[in-house]
Amino acid sequence: MTHPILAIDHGDARIGIAATDEFGIGAHPVETIDCRKTEIIPRILEIIAERKIQAVVLGLPLRMDGSEGTSSAKVRKFGKKLRTQLGNISLTYFDERFTTITASDKLREAGKKAKNQRGIIDQAAALEILTDYLGW
Repeated sequence: MTHPILAIDHGDARIGIAATDEFGIGAHPVETIDCRKTEIIPRILEIIAERKIQAVVLGLPLRMDGSEGTSSAKVRKFGKKLRTQLGNISLTYFDERFTTITASDKLREAGKKAKNQRGIIDQAAALEILTDYLGW
């Protein structure tokens, strides 16, 4: 597996970003992109260039039975646009079921109340996607 890897938790209002280090030893939250204030794909491409990202993992919101619905269709549409801009960087879709719930639970355990999670929950969910993808 080639590192660093960038994970994306795509949402309608915000997009969470997390990444591994260049050696794949650790992973950490990077940024929350506000979709109403920032051009999403250009910002992601900046992060990719800054961090010398080698692969992208995009969380795919599946239904409980594993099928795809309207949210998955939105993510695939976004992924298709992003794919055209990535050059030789791979893009992998990865099941993101339960990542936001897990991230919220971990933040709560760390002392962050639910109302104070808004700015970081998407990054934390992206981190969950990444660690699940890596099997950590």
